[in-house]
Amino acid sequence: MTSKPIHHVQLSRMEEARRQTQRQLKLIDRQVLRRITSFLPQLARRQTGYRRGKSPDTGSFLERYRNNLAALTAERQPEVDALTRKLARQDAAIAAFRTRFEPVGDVAQPREEV
Repeated sequence: MTSKPIHHVQLSRMEEARRQTQRQLKLIDRQVLRRITSFLPQLARRQTGYRRGKSPDTGSFLERYRNNLAALTAERQPEVDALTRKLARQDAAIAAFRTRFEPVGDVAQPREEV
């Protein structure tokens, strides 16, 4: 009977480590979003208004925005890739742990469709 609480503690530790990895990925996303948001005023200043009958070019603003977003994302991509791989390993480890230590009766039975 002592093995069940030990397995529960191990599983909860593994799940907490997975949640921490997810939080790190979300933090990186928020940091990139915050940085691109801080660039918006600089990007908008380059737009020219109506001069000599020409309308402002919104396509160039979107192009500058996308280029800056791609640069910021590429800057953090190695870290995101490493965390994504770590998350995949953690998912596989949790699934293997559950299949190994969960009792057969606790596994949810699939419903038969009528």
